Amino acid sequence: MEILAFFAHPDDETILAGGTLALMSELGHNVHYLIATRGEGGECGDPPLCTRPELGKVREKETSAAVNALGGKSLTFLNYIDPVVGPQNELFSFVPEISPVLASLSQTIHQRNIEILISHGSNGEYGHPAHLTVYSTVKEFFRLNSLNLIWYTSQAYYSASQKPHLANKEDKADWVLDVSSVFERKLKAAQSHATQHALFVRRKKDELKREVKLEEVIASEESFRLAGGSQDILREVFSNKGYLKSIIN
Repeated sequence: MEILAFFAHPDDETILAGGTLALMSELGHNVHYLIATRGEGGECGDPPLCTRPELGKVREKETSAAVNALGGKSLTFLNYIDPVVGPQNELFSFVPEISPVLASLSQTIHQRNIEILISHGSNGEYGHPAHLTVYSTVKEFFRLNSLNLIWYTSQAYYSASQKPHLANKEDKADWVLDVSSVFERKLKAAQSHATQHALFVRRKKDELKREVKLEEVIASEESFRLAGGSQDILREVFSNKGYLKSIIN
């Protein structure tokens, strides 16, 4: 199968769905990555690993290494600039409206003969406007097209979520996947995003009041909602292979 992982920033692919994407690669499927920005507005590391002007190029290399760790077939950036976080921690989208993003997504889907698409959820995980832009773009693509394409959103909500702060509250999970068999690959991908390590562990560090290792914050479960298309192909694939932890809906 030809699978497209479409996310807003570098590291979204790893943190939100890295285990699932690694499993699909291990099962012999082609996983393509489409990232809207190079994460120019993100963190530079603590201590800094680069300057702000250098960050986009650095994160591009980090993402390439992460995709390689996950067994990805291809990586494409859409060349949008990720806005810097505002003084009151305001977050921003990378475009004022979705039509150019929609055109790029449509082109990728047709060129790659994509059969399964995985993206952000309807709440943008924690309401990030850029994540919501990606979600809205995919939703509009499905409204305008009648292709035989299946769409899943990541970080779907379930009560025992390992990452409740990332769960899309309005997207009830259809199933939860055990990705422990590829945990080391997901961890290696997260390690590749070195500029973001302090960000990855900050919440858990504040919660536990101690230093936290990266492997402590990488989830071994991932949850999904079937958002478009009629056949839950991934549920069937993972169920047959014994990877499903639970089926909820």
